[in-house]
Amino acid sequence: MKRLALHWRILIGMALGVLWGIAASSLGLIEFTLDWIKPFGTIFINLLKLIAVPLVLVSLITGVSSLSDISKLSRIGSKTIGIYLMTTVVAVVMGLVLVNLTEPGKAFSPEKREEFREEFASTTTQKSTDAAAVEGQGPLQPLVDIVPANIFGSLTNNGAMLQVIFFALLFGIALITIPPDKAAPVNDFFEGVNLVILKIVDFIMQTAPYGVFALLAGLVVEFAGEDPNAALELLLVLGYYCLVVIAGLAIMIFVVYPALAVLVGKTTYKKFFEGIFPAQMLAFSTSSSAATLPVTMECAEKNLGINREITSFVLPLGATINMDGTSLYQAVAAVFIAQAYGIELDIMAQIGIVMTATLASIGAAAVPGAGTVMLVIVLQQAGIPVEGIALILAPDRILDMIRTTVNVTGDATVSMMVARTEDQLQPPKETARV
Repeated sequence: MKRLALHWRILIGMALGVLWGIAASSLGLIEFTLDWIKPFGTIFINLLKLIAVPLVLVSLITGVSSLSDISKLSRIGSKTIGIYLMTTVVAVVMGLVLVNLTEPGKAFSPEKREEFREEFASTTTQKSTDAAAVEGQGPLQPLVDIVPANIFGSLTNNGAMLQVIFFALLFGIALITIPPDKAAPVNDFFEGVNLVILKIVDFIMQTAPYGVFALLAGLVVEFAGEDPNAALELLLVLGYYCLVVIAGLAIMIFVVYPALAVLVGKTTYKKFFEGIFPAQMLAFSTSSSAATLPVTMECAEKNLGINREITSFVLPLGATINMDGTSLYQAVAAVFIAQAYGIELDIMAQIGIVMTATLASIGAAAVPGAGTVMLVIVLQQAGIPVEGIALILAPDRILDMIRTTVNVTGDATVSMMVARTEDQLQPPKETARV
């Protein structure tokens, strides 16, 4: 009997996890779920995080060293960063247009606003403190943070991915510039390590359906508590806001990215989605671009036919700096909170939101919830009450899952565009499916 493709098994695991979470809330199995099921989801996430830094380090070194000359690296790098910034600006502007047209913030009553403010007071204070620490730094601090003082310390911290990328680029460029006979053994070593890491990724992904089941079962139980209707009631109150965010994210996934893939990548709408679907499903369930990176790379290479020379550079960089979904969410959330407080934002304030959200997305870590901290900076820049973030914390976890899917889809799209312009896009094998 033919085994189901991995992405279908992941989808089934997601559905069963949600059903289990709802049933557990109704039958009093909350503690059982949190103690005996959720830990397997945590283990799965830890496995993905375990391989993320080695994958980025080794794949970037092998990718850069295979470019043969620095001029090629410069050309690909400038294209990649330029397209990433372009798609981020498009996402932010789209979010602002939607939230200004629909005005979801005006649907909140003063009573509900006060209720959220009290319920999430401690969390809001913590987010504000974290953001103040970031905002209090000098204008060049982000540049300083990219250069590690100790690369071994950076390798032990998934949040220091930009430092790992910096070192990998420096190492790869150095390999290009030394004599070929001296560089060959080093290249062979990293090529071998890269193969080993990719095989480990294959092993980990076989556990994905079970990990996704455990993750979503735990998430639903925590969200609903002992009352399975609580989650539904909360989402109904914030439903208007959620629909606006989801509409913007859906346009990015189903219109903007496919259009770029078809027009520039010269592929078909159907083939694009078939190729990236497994990575989208994992991104949705983990809410982490970094954790999904191994699968995104495999989908891009095997299913979309993108040369590893491109994926090993573009995708790790995208997982760190390309956060289109997060940027769109920040734009909608900022104006939504302003509307809820009765604050009118003029065109200059909204242009400021575009700039701040774009820059903040570059600094946001590729892990669940990082966008919320950066949102506080966007709010402060626009003069919107920071405590208003309490209004959107309740549904944020679910929206985080969707916007991470947008981030991953955007990474793959840009990778395909760069590959096409560099003539590094090959027809994928029909039998190759992650």
